[in-house]
Amino acid sequence: MNDSGNAEGIKIRRLSPEEFVRLAEVERKERVRVGYRMSNGKLERMDVHWDSSNWRPEGPEHSVECFVHELTKYHDRGSTTLGAFDGDRLVAVATWRPNLTKTMDQLAFLHVSHGYRRRGIGSLLCDRLEALARDNGAHTFYVSATPSESAVGFYMGRGFAPTVTPHPELFELEPEDIHMTKELAN
Repeated sequence: MNDSGNAEGIKIRRLSPEEFVRLAEVERKERVRVGYRMSNGKLERMDVHWDSSNWRPEGPEHSVECFVHELTKYHDRGSTTLGAFDGDRLVAVATWRPNLTKTMDQLAFLHVSHGYRRRGIGSLLCDRLEALARDNGAHTFYVSATPSESAVGFYMGRGFAPTVTPHPELFELEPEDIHMTKELAN
């Protein structure tokens, strides 16, 4: 897993904690006009105007500093973070968190750079993380998805479904997200 895989010239490899600051290279911006929320156990579509900008260099929310701290915490607890590279440029990042529960692992972080989305990079990263989860003995893969049409649609297209019983700790951290699970074939 150290250095393998291509998707349209993209190389995937494990990132070291010293490289987490390169997250700044991933363009986070997105224009969102359709969002979702869970209502009475069902996914409900909403018209929204959520425009996200690039990462802030510092600060408590949506900053490189904040997410480097989060990725480091995950790493220190045994997680693996993968980077997708176009040449020398980091264009996507994904993190697998093992042992969310005894039988469930988590896709804890996934960002694909604006301009690189819908090219199979996110799917390739998810495939790698799902393989890590299966190898770890997980039966279920969990994601707390940004409630945008693109994120929810991406995960549903990969076999995730909204759960009516979200993980309590993750739900408390991100109550607006769409909490989803996928059963893994072992």
